[in-house]
Amino acid sequence: MVNYNPKDWFSTIFRFHKADTSRKLFPLIMVVSLYSAAIAYIEINLLHLTDKSYLRNIPLMHSLLGVVISILLVFRTNTAYDRWWEGRKLWGGLVNNSRNLAMKLSAMLPTEETAQRTFFRKMIPAFAHALHTHLKSEETRTALFEKAIAKGHLTNIDTEKHIPNQIAAKIFKHIQSLYAEKIIDGNQLIVLNEELRSFTDICGACERIKNTPIPYSYSVFIKKFIFVYVITLPIGYVFSLGFWVVPVVAFIFYVLASMELIAEEIEDPFGEDDNDVPTHQIADRIQLHVEEIL
Repeated sequence: MVNYNPKDWFSTIFRFHKADTSRKLFPLIMVVSLYSAAIAYIEINLLHLTDKSYLRNIPLMHSLLGVVISILLVFRTNTAYDRWWEGRKLWGGLVNNSRNLAMKLSAMLPTEETAQRTFFRKMIPAFAHALHTHLKSEETRTALFEKAIAKGHLTNIDTEKHIPNQIAAKIFKHIQSLYAEKIIDGNQLIVLNEELRSFTDICGACERIKNTPIPYSYSVFIKKFIFVYVITLPIGYVFSLGFWVVPVVAFIFYVLASMELIAEEIEDPFGEDDNDVPTHQIADRIQLHVEEIL
């Protein structure tokens, strides 16, 4: 995730970070510029069209459709941001629930139960790290919390199955064994159950965001709309702008395409893009705080 100072306008405007859309759209901007230049040259120098041509009325269509495309892009970006923000809230909930579970276990477990404390000190952060790698689809089957494996706490984990579920099940079984051994009582078990259940609830909600993208037809329609809108711009505006239509159309394409590109990036908050939710850093923070508490 990109860290920046939102109050520093100068550096924000003139800084070209690798996440900036201008870098990604530069080849397409050049193509649109060349296309606009070709249209302007043909209409001005070859066809010698005058102001009486019907083509000069095309901007009327752009004026009407400009409102429509603005509404669509606003709805698109808002929907994408809602998905990003929900993902961030879910991981914020995971941080809080991990701390609460660690604090409750720290208070319930006798100080001499060092083995039990060590187990939870490793397994609670292990769930966060496993969920992080599970949401990165290319790493789901291979990555595990290496420190926990080295300590022998993640034994009998099947990497071909749902790893976060297996870790959550191990934590729950271990707490059940504490109840069976009368280290904790029934009331304490009920108190711990809320945090244990929240782990799988958060995992399921993250999977819902990850596995349910914006409907294909809606995404394709916006891209086609932007494409048609942009390629028809120079045809009509040549009469009023001349060759200045080239930078104007390029800038309009940059704005519209950037909105769609940003929406595509943030609609999946658990990917590898620069603006995605920093799940790895959050998992490391959970590990640090749980180790401090236990």
